[in-house]
Amino acid sequence: MRVALAGLATSHPFTDARTLARHADLLVWEEDPERLSRFTEEHPGAKVLPSLAALLAAEPDGVVLTVPSPRVPGALAAVLDTGAACFVNKPAVATRAQLNELDRLRIHDRVLSSSVLRFAPAFAGLRVDPADVLAVRATVRHDVGLWAGGYNAWQDTPGEGGGTLVTMGIHGVELLVALFGPDVRLAGAASATRHYAGLRSEDTGVMALRWDSGVTGTVEILGVSDEESYAVTVHRRGGTDTVVIEGGDDHVKGLGYEGTIEAFLAMIGGAPSPVPWAQTRAILEVLVAARETTQ
Repeated sequence: MRVALAGLATSHPFTDARTLARHADLLVWEEDPERLSRFTEEHPGAKVLPSLAALLAAEPDGVVLTVPSPRVPGALAAVLDTGAACFVNKPAVATRAQLNELDRLRIHDRVLSSSVLRFAPAFAGLRVDPADVLAVRATVRHDVGLWAGGYNAWQDTPGEGGGTLVTMGIHGVELLVALFGPDVRLAGAASATRHYAGLRSEDTGVMALRWDSGVTGTVEILGVSDEESYAVTVHRRGGTDTVVIEGGDDHVKGLGYEGTIEAFLAMIGGAPSPVPWAQTRAILEVLVAARETTQ
């Protein structure tokens, strides 16, 4: 089996590759020399290709796509032409213009784009009955201080990568849509810079959501944090339950990276994506609408 890493624009494909290397031969393309060098030092056996076209011409069985958000629609179009299974690292797009481009593509059922948290062991088996739920909250604690120094500026730029609200907010929206489905809309959003003055976006944010069932939800994004953790709190008439997702001793397993790659490998074997594209599209719509509301 051969898996192509199409771009290394974030930390995620580096983590993905550590799991994939146990199952497949790796092919890689990345335009940034420093990132590519860091990758090949860890995976000296990986075959380096000079362009996305050359990478896809090598006929990989699956593609992990991680390019800056403005380039995702064009790159994904090229991957779709091959028919290979594809995992698009989150978020697939971050702005209305990018989402409109994505909507013009014919997404087949072996395309997956998701926050890895959906596959975290602490969350993956969670099921709730919407009829029993009053409200729900997702809390995202992930420090964004690295961006304040200029690292990966495209991610922190609202009109490119969406900033903290989109790039970190997707984790919370993903978890709630996984529980309550895609019939959701944004009711409101707000953001602020509370600590990292050097950011182009924000370091805290909140979104209010409403499902057609009547369930209301809140996503809290805390980009100033000494620890990385995520929580889903479900309020019922009889009380409140909270599920906490943390890396623990094995963050690749605990945060869902391993489970995501297992799902991707199953797609290479012919299985459809475990995340219906309707859910992914609904998540992206919420994030884009939140970004528009706070600009």
